[in-house]
Amino acid sequence: MGILARLVAVFLVALAAITAPATAQNLFETVATVDDRQINRFQVEQRARFFALLRAPNADFEGARDVLIDESLQVDAARRAGIEVTPEALDEAMVEFAARANLTPDQFVQALEANGVSPETFRDFIRNGLYWRQLVQGRFGPRARPNEAEIERALAQGNSATGIRVLLSEIAIPLTPENQDEVTALARQLSQNLSGQDAFQRAARQYSRAPSAQRGGRLDWLPLSQLAPPIAAQVLALGPGQVTEPINLGSFIGIYLLRDLDEGQLAVPDTLSIDYAEYRIPGGRSEEALSQAARIRERIDTCDDLYGIAKGQPEGTLLREVRAVGELPDDLRQSLATLDPDETTTLLSGNGVLRLVMLCGRVTEQPEGAFEQIGQQLLNQRLVSYAQGYLEELRADAVIEIR
Repeated sequence: MGILARLVAVFLVALAAITAPATAQNLFETVATVDDRQINRFQVEQRARFFALLRAPNADFEGARDVLIDESLQVDAARRAGIEVTPEALDEAMVEFAARANLTPDQFVQALEANGVSPETFRDFIRNGLYWRQLVQGRFGPRARPNEAEIERALAQGNSATGIRVLLSEIAIPLTPENQDEVTALARQLSQNLSGQDAFQRAARQYSRAPSAQRGGRLDWLPLSQLAPPIAAQVLALGPGQVTEPINLGSFIGIYLLRDLDEGQLAVPDTLSIDYAEYRIPGGRSEEALSQAARIRERIDTCDDLYGIAKGQPEGTLLREVRAVGELPDDLRQSLATLDPDETTTLLSGNGVLRLVMLCGRVTEQPEGAFEQIGQQLLNQRLVSYAQGYLEELRADAVIEIR
C-alpha cells in the first residue's frame, strides 16, 4: 500500500480546502456499462471527489469513470475465481488506511462526510483493491517470485538491471490547498506549450521552486532508478527534447524535459538508502516560514549543523533518518534525487509546516536485510507487470459502453 501511504499523507491538508457542490443532473443515470454491470453518475462523482480530497490522479469525471470501469472488471474477475473479501479483512484494511493519517476509520469517514463523500465510496475503494490484490497474488504470485540467483544478480547490479541514466531539466511547482487548481492549470499549459530547451529554461526560472531553478531547471545525470516511479515511467517514453505530462507528487507538480538518455552501464553503484534531515517550520508556504528557512540555510553547512538550530525547539521539529530509497514517498524521493550532499530544498510542505529538507548522504553498500528487500521489490515489479497485462486482457474481452 505504498501509493496509499503517500495519498493519505496529504489527505488532511487537502481536506480543509476542498468543497464541491452537488450536481443538478440525474445522479443515478447510467454513465457506463461493463458487460451487464452499470456505473452511475453518483458513483463517478463520489469517486472523483474522494480522489480530489486525496489529491490523487483521476480526480476528474472521466478519470474516475475509467478507474471504476477497471475496478468493475477486476472485481468480477476475482469473484469468478472464487475470491471473497471477508468483513474482517475489509475492516482491517480500512483501519490500516485511516491509521496512516493518525485517524480511526470512524474519524476518517466523518471527515469524508463533512466534505460530501459517502462512507460507501471509501468502503468500495478499499474493498475493490482487496479483491484485485488477492486475485493478482493468487494468480501470478508463484511465477513472479524471484529465486535466490535472480536476487543475488540484482544485488550485484545495484538493483538497476537497465543501467539507464537520464539527463533532465525540471520545473517543480509547490502545491497547497489554496493554489491547487491554479497550479494544475498552469502545469498543464506549460506541458502542452513548452517547446525546446530555451523555452523550458525560461519557464523554470520563472515558475520552478526547486534548487535547480536558477540553472534553468537543468539537472546532472541521474540513474533512472533514483527517480520517483511516476516520473521514471514517463521519462522512458520520451525522446530528447520532449516534455512529460504534469506529474502530481502530492507536495508539488513536476514537469520534466529529457535532454539525453544513456543506456550504458552505470559508473557507480545504485543508491539503496538515503541519509537526510528535515527541519519543520510552522506556517506552511507563508512568507514568514520561507524567510525563516532562508535564515537557517545561511547558518548551516552540513546536516549536523541542524542539531544546533533545533536545540530548544519542540519535539519533532528536526527529523534525521536513513531510509531505503524504495520506502520514501514519491515527492520526498524525487526532491532528494536532485540534491547534492549538504544541499537543501524548501519545495515540500504540508500539514501547516514548511519542510526544509537537506541531503546528508547516499548509502550504496548493502544494508542489513537487503536480500529480502530486493526480493520483495522484484516480486512487486513483476506482479505489477502481470496485473497490467491481465487487466488489458479483461478490457479486450469485455463489452464496455460509455454513455
